[in-house]
Amino acid sequence: MCLFFFINMIQGIDLEPIIHKINDNMHGLHNFQEKLLNKASEKEKTVLLDYPTVYIHNWKKSGSYEVYVGESNNIIQRTKQHFDQSEDKQNWRSQLRRKSASLYIIGHDHFNKSLTMDIENRLMLYMMGVDSVKRIHNKRTNPQNRYYPDFEVNDIFRRIWHKLRKTDPSMFPNESVIKDSALFKASPLHKLTQEQEDIRDRIIERVFSVLNEQNGDGQLIFIDGEAGTGKTVLNSSTFYELYLMAEEEKMTDFQCCLIVNHDEQITVYEQIAEKLGLKNKYGRVVSKPTTFINHHSADKPIDVAFIDEAHLLLTQGKQSYRGKNQLQDIIERAKVTVVMFDENQILTTEQYWETEILGNYREKAKENGNHFKLTKQMRITASDETISWIDDFTKENHLSAIPMDTTGYEIKIFEHPAELETAVKTKAAEEEHKLSRMIATYDWEYSQNSSMEKRMKKYWEVLIGDWHKPWNHELDKELGRKEKNKNKTLAWAEQPQTIDEVGSTFTIQGFDLNYAGVILGPSVKYRNGKIVFDPSESWNLKATRKRTLSDGTKQRFGETLIQHEVRVLMTRGVNGLYIYACDRELREALKEAAR
Repeated sequence: MCLFFFINMIQGIDLEPIIHKINDNMHGLHNFQEKLLNKASEKEKTVLLDYPTVYIHNWKKSGSYEVYVGESNNIIQRTKQHFDQSEDKQNWRSQLRRKSASLYIIGHDHFNKSLTMDIENRLMLYMMGVDSVKRIHNKRTNPQNRYYPDFEVNDIFRRIWHKLRKTDPSMFPNESVIKDSALFKASPLHKLTQEQEDIRDRIIERVFSVLNEQNGDGQLIFIDGEAGTGKTVLNSSTFYELYLMAEEEKMTDFQCCLIVNHDEQITVYEQIAEKLGLKNKYGRVVSKPTTFINHHSADKPIDVAFIDEAHLLLTQGKQSYRGKNQLQDIIERAKVTVVMFDENQILTTEQYWETEILGNYREKAKENGNHFKLTKQMRITASDETISWIDDFTKENHLSAIPMDTTGYEIKIFEHPAELETAVKTKAAEEEHKLSRMIATYDWEYSQNSSMEKRMKKYWEVLIGDWHKPWNHELDKELGRKEKNKNKTLAWAEQPQTIDEVGSTFTIQGFDLNYAGVILGPSVKYRNGKIVFDPSESWNLKATRKRTLSDGTKQRFGETLIQHEVRVLMTRGVNGLYIYACDRELREALKEAAR
């Protein structure tokens, strides 16, 4: 327990919230008011009628919840106003006529305007990560800066959520479940850092400047940021804010699209668009690059194209994409293109950027004052020394002594993959670390499209001596229809069966884990005091095959791309990094570094 809690106990301060659940109609409101006036204590009466309150309107629709979260200085009057507006069928308030509608009223004797706004914001953010909540009807959050007593907000919110959870665990699940959700992590409702907020404001300013000028030149906004610096949240937040501002300005023909070349990330963004009502109102606002290019033309460009994980864009033709550069094709189809980029996460030759071509895009953005950099590490809860150790390993090919981390972040080295598996499963069994998984370099054969008859075995597997585990998505075929349908909305690591699988970079890129159990396969070696990346040991043909450059020459970039692969894997763990190395020399060097 924290010191603050003990101080409050000594002072006799009660931090417990007061929560009432009522039928969401005039009769239910009348009964609530009568009980307060005639049966409640003076404190309860004062807290709920004289202090600001937070409220949650909720109703069931097609078996799932829809919610509206708000705060008010007068809950009785505010609720009556909602009822008065419930005849408008275009308004969310019309749903209050449903028999399933109920209202949570939340009070606390420390509530003031700023604190209730913070609680309201966090409730909306949490609802984004609740699987049973399919729609949030609020428009935007209202993040607060410093106020008294802002140091209490975390404890008060925790108590509120715990109490709500007792009433309905389906709508208010365990906090750790929500925080592990990919939807929660990518939500545009997060409070931004000052760095993110400054960049978001500049992007919005530039977008409206371009739209007001109506000039024909497409503007490129280029944001560099390494893994874990908050690119995705910045992207989704700016994307959503632009839609809200366009609504306020009554820009009925406003077109904005969020683009990402990653199947699992697409699913996450589509769910966000659905929960916030964008999909219902504007149609296709989330797209893969090729789909976007095929559905839009340079003659009729959309207003803004946001590209998350732009390093995943193709820079040469492939299958359904017959062009030569997806980024250029998107720029030609949008008045403003916003790019989030990390060249240390490029994993295939099809995504490889020639230095000069990529540099030209950056320079073009710089010339127009449109180049920004995200620098603050937000994923890994580790010391600067630990982050530097990972950087040295994955960027400089250098293995130094593993530092003692005072933050609690764990780096552990294992002698055998079975020991690594046991450690990861032990963490995954803990509620707060449930999202812990094994991931590996692509050093074992895998083909999603090959039949079992052809491969003469049940699964594609990571095989190390007598130890073996299926690759990602191999256990899907063992699931029933119900489990498969549920998994459609979940990222790989969120699916329960994946605790018995090993993920690849293509599965885990863009997502967080609590603890990452990383298997460094035969392609990662230690020779003559240096980390060596050996393409001849990799099964990732997309990384090891030759690339035809713009001058017609062919080159290999396998070493660089495998290095990137290792960096993606080793930067997934929020709380810890567990490592097993197949190469004996590397394993011994890691053991020595851990002493």
